[in-house]
Amino acid sequence: MRMRRILGLALAAATLAGVSAVGTVSAGAASSPNISRDDCTAAGGQIVARPYAGETCALPDGTSQAIT
Repeated sequence: MRMRRILGLALAAATLAGVSAVGTVSAGAASSPNISRDDCTAAGGQIVARPYAGETCALPDGTSQAIT
């Protein structure tokens, strides 16, 4: 009985670690790339200044990207 409990906890920890690793990779892949001010305006976007957070480019398709 004790061995099953230990194996169950080990399996749960391994599963949680796997989910965390997949979530981290997915978050990195989903982050938007940076864009320059010239590229933003050339793509038809608007530059939006956010206090304490820098500027972003609001593109016509509804997405936004950080300006480098």
